[in-house]
Amino acid sequence: MTLANEVIMKSTVSMRIWMLKDSDTEAFKHEVTNYFARGYPGWTVVKVKYPLVYLRDDRRNGM
Repeated sequence: MTLANEVIMKSTVSMRIWMLKDSDTEAFKHEVTNYFARGYPGWTVVKVKYPLVYLRDDRRNGM
């Protein structure tokens, strides 16, 4: 999948993290960002729509 000519990967997170989305939005954003920073360094979360998280590969872009 591409968004504006960017390589996008689809992934997901655990139900524990998804449950935060409605109850504590800031904690949800924090958990999702940290989850992918540890598991996929150099990838940036660009969109979240249950059950998918869309990630952009910034490793080659120097971002």
